[in-house]
Amino acid sequence: MEMPNINLLSITPIYIALLGILFIPFTMRIGFYRMGNKIDLGDGDDPKMFKLIRGQANFVETVPLAVVLLLLMEILGAGDTWLHVMGALLVGGRFLHYVGITELGPFICRPVGMFATLSIYLIAPIWILMDVLA
Repeated sequence: MEMPNINLLSITPIYIALLGILFIPFTMRIGFYRMGNKIDLGDGDDPKMFKLIRGQANFVETVPLAVVLLLLMEILGAGDTWLHVMGALLVGGRFLHYVGITELGPFICRPVGMFATLSIYLIAPIWILMDVLA
């Protein structure tokens, strides 16, 4: 199996950039809420602050491994369609989950977003194993 030149990554970096941009408002909402409610550290026993923290933290907990899986798929030669579908699932899933957990939108966004994210954790490893073991 010949490994392509890593400089040829063209799709995954798009989704990594979008995730980086998405992370900014998640983080800023916490900072602004802290300043407005004088919460220096932790959640200050404030239920809204707790949800904001968990929305950001869940992003931080789930995105890195999913990005590694996408990168590995691209390095191994996954087609553009695979990569765009997986990247869109990740970005969309993380956005929906955040909207649901922080109550910016309906609660249903949270499980839909988590399902989208977890689908990457199921599909990508299967694709990778099938490619490597073939």
